[in-house]
Amino acid sequence: MQPMPVKPQFDLPRRPIPPKSQSPWAIARRKFVRNRLAMLGLVFIVTITALSILAPYLTAEDPTRLNIRQINQEPSADHWLGTDKGGRDVLTRLLYGGRVTLTISFSIALLVVLTGTVIGVTAGYFGGRVDNALMRFTDFILTFPFLLFVIVISAIFQGSGILTLIFVVSLLSWGSTARLVRSKVLAEKENEYILSAISIGCTPLKVMVKHLLPNVISTIIVQAIYLVATMIAVETSLSFLGFGVQANVPSWGNMMSDAISPEVIRNQWWVWAPAGTLITLTILAINFVGEGLKDAFNPKSKR
Repeated sequence: MQPMPVKPQFDLPRRPIPPKSQSPWAIARRKFVRNRLAMLGLVFIVTITALSILAPYLTAEDPTRLNIRQINQEPSADHWLGTDKGGRDVLTRLLYGGRVTLTISFSIALLVVLTGTVIGVTAGYFGGRVDNALMRFTDFILTFPFLLFVIVISAIFQGSGILTLIFVVSLLSWGSTARLVRSKVLAEKENEYILSAISIGCTPLKVMVKHLLPNVISTIIVQAIYLVATMIAVETSLSFLGFGVQANVPSWGNMMSDAISPEVIRNQWWVWAPAGTLITLTILAINFVGEGLKDAFNPKSKR
């Protein structure tokens, strides 16, 4: 018997599997992770924050206790970054100062974003007289003399502490955020999904919270990141001038206030250089993260 001929088998072409659609948040996360500078900045910020929080477990030195026997000592094995004019360990004050400065900066940024978002969304959605009244009040806040008001409040509530500083700076810093959020809401509320939500009877609060806010949240997040960097500079400047954190409380700004003396700048670099370097690197890292988030949320960005 002859073997039966084998019929040639042909592979049928397979239909290509369509790629799964990804949400804008997933796309933004992937783009952010691929940004090396942004990831490097994020790692640096997390490291500095963790070291500041764990300061009591990393050092046994007291950041406020004076020791006249160890005044202005150079860096050594006992004091890695030396001591200041009060005999206090500079590294210890640097860690504890990070807790104060970062707490102030994040708290002010949070309050500013909350206030600016509420006012900006309300003004942009309702428009008309509500928008006009809120924006005129915002203009008043933006033109108010910031430094003069802080100096007056510091003089009136002398010794009141960090909470007063957070409240005063937050009260005078939400104007630009409110204007930014308002402009985004004005652009979004003309879209069809907002008009559809209004036509089916959604309340203004529901439209603002469930429809408008999720579509402008990316702008708010980026603005909040930049605000943290700005508030670090504000706290440092006010404490350097003597109108910020109390002198007995360790902060990066108070550590920089020792650099007023030319002698300290020339001969005692370890007193001010570590704090100045850390302030610069932290602000730079936050800006890297902000730029990374800005590119990640931008659908036209190919970076």
